[in-house]
Amino acid sequence: MVNLGILALAIHGRPGFIPTLILLYCAVECEYHEEVIVHNPYMGRLFALQIGDNREMETKQLVRLFSQALPADSIISEKTSLRVYESDGLSAYRQPPRLVVLPESIIEIQAVMAICQSHAIPIVSRGAGTSLSGGALPHKDGIVLSLARMNQMLELDVPNRTATVQPGMRNLAISESVEEHGLYYAPDPSSQIACTIGGNVAENAGGVHCLKYGLTLHNILGLQVATMEGDLIDIGGNSLDAPGFDLLSLMVGSEGMLGIVVEVTVRLLPVPTCAKVIMGIFDSVVKAGDSVAAIIGNGIIPAGIEMMDNPAIRAAEDFVNAGYPVEAEAMLLCELDGTVQEVDEQIDQVEILFADNGAVDTRVAKDEEERALFWSGRKAAFPAIGRLSPDYYCIDGTIPRRSLGHVLTKINQLSAQYQLRVANVFHAGDGNLHPLILYDANVPGELEKTEELGSRILQLCIEVGGTITGEHGVGVEKIGEMCIQFSDDEREQFHGIRRCFDPKSLLNPGKAIPTLARCAEHNAMHVHRGEVPFPELERF
Repeated sequence: MVNLGILALAIHGRPGFIPTLILLYCAVECEYHEEVIVHNPYMGRLFALQIGDNREMETKQLVRLFSQALPADSIISEKTSLRVYESDGLSAYRQPPRLVVLPESIIEIQAVMAICQSHAIPIVSRGAGTSLSGGALPHKDGIVLSLARMNQMLELDVPNRTATVQPGMRNLAISESVEEHGLYYAPDPSSQIACTIGGNVAENAGGVHCLKYGLTLHNILGLQVATMEGDLIDIGGNSLDAPGFDLLSLMVGSEGMLGIVVEVTVRLLPVPTCAKVIMGIFDSVVKAGDSVAAIIGNGIIPAGIEMMDNPAIRAAEDFVNAGYPVEAEAMLLCELDGTVQEVDEQIDQVEILFADNGAVDTRVAKDEEERALFWSGRKAAFPAIGRLSPDYYCIDGTIPRRSLGHVLTKINQLSAQYQLRVANVFHAGDGNLHPLILYDANVPGELEKTEELGSRILQLCIEVGGTITGEHGVGVEKIGEMCIQFSDDEREQFHGIRRCFDPKSLLNPGKAIPTLARCAEHNAMHVHRGEVPFPELERF
């Protein structure tokens, strides 16, 4: 038995330091079964420690705790079943949760939040788990709150072209549900067949058609959110604008750190009268990049314009036989939509611009079937590239369009330097890059080398005036690069906003916003008691 007074003295006697041996000894030897909440200033978060219980016993206690609010079939605690939730689309990082809960109503979500708030249990909310940044990676001491069972459309307002849906409804299912009314939901990530609208809100997802129709933020009218205290707040509404501060822009893209989205009101659009795709074929990625800038510079806003380099072209063609030119160094798919006359005129203009910027050939999809075929290769690019290597690492940086050629050339040089293959497939119209680094996690050190190459690519994006993420979010993947993109003061503002919603940082802890200590470690600087040396000097 260990004297808890001695334990408390050992913890509080030295700020920022938890004596690991004492805590381990307590976990093994103590006979007490009460909870101790320890605040560690160095880590900047709360730890919930069950004195005297091992992990298995703690899990049983958690099950009993949440059984007060949820039926038995809404709680997953068996180790094998928990493996399903140990990672999201960024499978390089894995961590099984303590527990998974699957609420089926807002009331159940509120009850779960209240329990977690009362017992300082970290919560990671999860939709379909398609995130590519580790945004849904579980916390080792927390639970995963899965919204998969809340997947219904609650209200459809056809005259006003809006729909209110639950967060677990699939992106594509929204469009399928309103298709008979000649409407659709515009944002279309590559994972739209599986990803959920709640996850799209968390990451501010984009897609092929976001150039003309915007990201998730631009297609959401209102949200209902459960706070960490279990309260419900309504943000936005059913109209294009709402009174007060624009909290909608704050919540969309907040990566599950400010609240749990329980309802989403989306904006629906009429299906365009006509849509056509033209393919531009190039012998240089620089020429393809210049063509994108030329199209936008001439006042043409395509519904989508996507770029693939040779490795991506070959992988997609081998996977779906879309009729792609496997000898091309780069390929652009440009879709124009609108009235028949408008589309035909713009197709002619784009064809001329492709030729003027060095295209060796152009192809216009002859009918709707071929149009769908052209897009099928782009939509299947990620799984297609997955066949080339045991693992791949997807980067998500955004750059000014004028820098496309320069950045792609530098990525090729970095690929050769690190001796790792890179395939590029991305939203060229808004400069949202998706380099896919091919590697083998079974080779010692190759994951670390891949992460370093990914970081170099993101730093390159910052250097040319871009940003480290366009639609995948920061998660755990890019948290180090946040130290480069933003200053200490800026990051402290982010932390301050978060504390307004979640003072204990229980919602998706350890993601997106790095601490001072984390940034100091990333920049190879020494931090003593939370302070950098010479704090008066500006950090770069």
